Amino acid sequence: MYEPSARPSGMILPGLLIVAGFSLALFLNLPGQLSYDSVLQLLEGRTGIYNTWHPPVMAWLLGIGDALVPGAALYVTFQSVLSFGTFLSLLAFRGPKPGWSALCFALALILLPQLLLYQGIVWKDVLFADCGVAGFVCLAHVARVWPSSPWRTAWGALALALLCVAALTRQNGLLLLPPAAAACGWIVMRRTRSVRTGIIAGSAALATAGFLVTLATSAVNLRSNGDSGPSEQVKLLELYDLSGAVAAEPGFPLSHLARSEPALERLIRSEGAHLYTPARVDPIASSSALQTELRNANVDALGADWITLFTAHPLTYLTIRAQVFWWVLATPDIFQCRPLFVGVEGPPDALKVLGLSARRTAADNRLQTYGLYLLNTPVFSHLAFAGMGLIAMALLLRRRRAEDIALAAMLVAVCAFAASFFVISIACDYRYLYFLDLSALVALFYLALDIRSALKGSP
Repeated sequence: MYEPSARPSGMILPGLLIVAGFSLALFLNLPGQLSYDSVLQLLEGRTGIYNTWHPPVMAWLLGIGDALVPGAALYVTFQSVLSFGTFLSLLAFRGPKPGWSALCFALALILLPQLLLYQGIVWKDVLFADCGVAGFVCLAHVARVWPSSPWRTAWGALALALLCVAALTRQNGLLLLPPAAAACGWIVMRRTRSVRTGIIAGSAALATAGFLVTLATSAVNLRSNGDSGPSEQVKLLELYDLSGAVAAEPGFPLSHLARSEPALERLIRSEGAHLYTPARVDPIASSSALQTELRNANVDALGADWITLFTAHPLTYLTIRAQVFWWVLATPDIFQCRPLFVGVEGPPDALKVLGLSARRTAADNRLQTYGLYLLNTPVFSHLAFAGMGLIAMALLLRRRRAEDIALAAMLVAVCAFAASFFVISIACDYRYLYFLDLSALVALFYLALDIRSALKGSP
């Protein structure tokens, strides 16, 4: 069994750099960068009434922090502790002869906007990514401390809690649970040398996580405002895809809508097709005529035409979804994909209730300028991070330590999560795949801590 070096030599400077990065991120971002949605979620957290358009767990966490210190400062601190703490905990996996690779990587980490800027933004995508990568790293720690039952239990419980929060933070976050359960089963199998025990452990982990997520969802839904956010999102996705189909093929049949909702069918052919862009749904969502008809539309007719799109016209469906997915993954026009946010902005009434005001200070502008300098570089390229992630996965699967399996499973989960946007995406916002960027950085830093064995593929 692989045992990391007990000596701290060579790890002090990387650790100090990570702590310095954490301090700098808080200094630059506190009391937090809050966009329109962030302000609304903070208000929900304070009132305890949740809007189901967004998963309410983030509003709940914001509410806990706000109850102790008004605003989002405690939440941002928690988020940053989780992210930088994950990198700091990886130092426990240092190799017997740590070199300069970890130090250089730590220095690069604290200069990247993925940590320096994004950890200060109150977005569910950042919380999701932080909890997701931290959960998988905790699984790696389970393998590391396996001989100690108390520590094994503690790391396992923390992994379960973090992955459940991640699954609650985004609707497609549930995709993280099967790879995590598989990693748990594999680690148990490797450590106990029993396939049966590994299968039982993985199945139990998945069942427990599913139960906890279901229980938590039911609990927070008791405090919802009664709106049906998920169903509204599905209707908007269907309208978006059908508008794209008509834009691609003007004669595309909308037979169900033509029979029961002729006004909406005519609007899709005229306004919907004209406003459609694979970059984002906003032009369609901003059309008062389309939205009025959509609110009153026969949901069955809209859904039936959408089902017909991918069952009877799969090539058309795959073509338009591939274009949408390419915008999410490759962000061909980074400015349209809103990669940066600094300051505070939101509905005036909500800001007043929260005791906040719109903010854009000179410090905010300097932080934004720093991000803008990096926009058209690989630093803001999901494709670049995907490439790094695939290289890391190959090295992990080649070496195949028990600890490596957890990080490889994280990268598998990233692939599944990213692929889900082929079906569900309606906008190319850069933050949607922030999990991909952060996972690649975590995996590469982990490998850099023992770069010799990583390159040799030796356990």
